[in-house]
Amino acid sequence: MKANLSALRARSPLKIVIWAVPIAVLLAVAPYVIDPYQTILLGYGLVMAIAVLGFNLLLGYTGLLSFGHSAYFGVGAYAVAFMVKYLHTQSMELFLLGAIVASVLVTTLFGYVCVRYTRIFFSILTLALSQVLWSLAFKFFWVTGGTDGLRVPTPKLLGVVTGEHEDKILFLSHGYYHYVLVVFILCVALMWLIVHSPFGKALQAIRDNETRARFVGIQIRRYRLVAFLVSGVFTGIAGALWVPLNGLTTPDILYWPFSGEIVFMAVLGGFRNFTGPIVGAVVFNYLKTYAVGFTVYWQALLGLVLVVLVVVLPTGIVGTARLLVAAARRRSQP
Repeated sequence: MKANLSALRARSPLKIVIWAVPIAVLLAVAPYVIDPYQTILLGYGLVMAIAVLGFNLLLGYTGLLSFGHSAYFGVGAYAVAFMVKYLHTQSMELFLLGAIVASVLVTTLFGYVCVRYTRIFFSILTLALSQVLWSLAFKFFWVTGGTDGLRVPTPKLLGVVTGEHEDKILFLSHGYYHYVLVVFILCVALMWLIVHSPFGKALQAIRDNETRARFVGIQIRRYRLVAFLVSGVFTGIAGALWVPLNGLTTPDILYWPFSGEIVFMAVLGGFRNFTGPIVGAVVFNYLKTYAVGFTVYWQALLGLVLVVLVVVLPTGIVGTARLLVAAARRRSQP
């Protein structure tokens, strides 16, 4: 009974607001206290946090490990690039809408095939399908730009704010950063509602014991398909937000190592915690940036970090922090 009461208090909206609002305020004022380069890096981290939140709906809450989430990130990115090239669209809101539509179409198709399987079969199938998209983007260069990619200029925000007549770095580190922050907050709030809804609880029941979940009437495949769809849409939104920051989209974001980075971020932060993927994405973004500047063997350095993480911090950064706080509380009690 006490454990249930503690869990309810931990999820109470008031307690969440108490710590979430100050963090949001700090993120909002970040461009005014740190340099533009660091702000843009933070913007990249927030974008990737949205993608990893979507990925973690499958891994952390449904128990399905996807090795192909780069596909849905790439779908969102290429949807924006195609809208710029062929429809001459400039509105960021239309970009997001187009990315959502494209992500729904692709994830519905891929999900219908993938959710029939579990464990390693699911993982390999998602990897194979993502490689199909990478191959198409690579081979059909007259459409996708091939390795040269497609350029995406600075978009119009809300039809008013635009970076056309100001320095691009200033635009990305202020106007666009705050736009990303608002979308990030909305995505976090929406994902929190999803995972704490009856639907989210059903996904966790499927993860913990599929046989019992089926016995109580949960339609396993349908719930997995919906989770796959929501996961892909979140990742597609992240891809759409990423393109204006990067200015260019290439087939590299569809390649399997990018999916590995998404998995790395979830593991780094702790995929068993809601905030773990967010922390992992931001930390990994800075870690990768400085690793690339530190050594040409940055992949080996990141691999070493992952090995140390699995051995020393198996629950990730957030999971370990929670364990340490709980241990300190127990020691402080008489």
